[in-house]
Amino acid sequence: MRRSLFLTVFGLALSCPGLAAAQQYEIDLSRIDPAAVMATGGDVLRRASTPAVDDLFQAVLHASRQPDEARALCALFEPDATRDLAAFQRTVDRLGPASRNRFANAFTNVAVSGLQGTPQPFDAAAAQQVLRQAAVTATLLHDGFMLGMTASGTDDASRQARCRSFRQMVDVLKDQPQPQRVLATRWLLNEGLTLVADGQPAS
Repeated sequence: MRRSLFLTVFGLALSCPGLAAAQQYEIDLSRIDPAAVMATGGDVLRRASTPAVDDLFQAVLHASRQPDEARALCALFEPDATRDLAAFQRTVDRLGPASRNRFANAFTNVAVSGLQGTPQPFDAAAAQQVLRQAAVTATLLHDGFMLGMTASGTDDASRQARCRSFRQMVDVLKDQPQPQRVLATRWLLNEGLTLVADGQPAS
């Protein structure tokens, strides 16, 4: 399964561990130190609580249901997308007030529980199996799902197909029991950190 669609949006989430300073309806990504994020993000993620990680998934789910917000999120998934802090800031700025507030709260919960908690049990193989099963379900429910997930073109039709498949995948994952949904989300977050790191300019 092509993962670039789903990973970057979760990478956006873990790019912001210092969100205790986030204001309601406002996420100022310009205050984030990318080097510090890359050094601590994985550990924060491993320690973040199950409810906190699920709150983050729910924030993505709600945003994906709004066409304009979904397009903003999907812009980060494009093969030619810039994935630096400025791009993340532009994405957040395009979200509605409710979504920005939801993301701010979710980021804060992940950061606080990740900094204060203990490492959570995690099985990468089981997480990938949850995602494979979700992809199978989405394929059965939605014509063109796999075409969208594997589309690599930069034309408008390919962009729309990728975004549509992203929304369908998120919608399928919402019906998973929370432990499985969080397991898959935690794996996607971890993978997303790599994409965020790759998007930073070389020092």
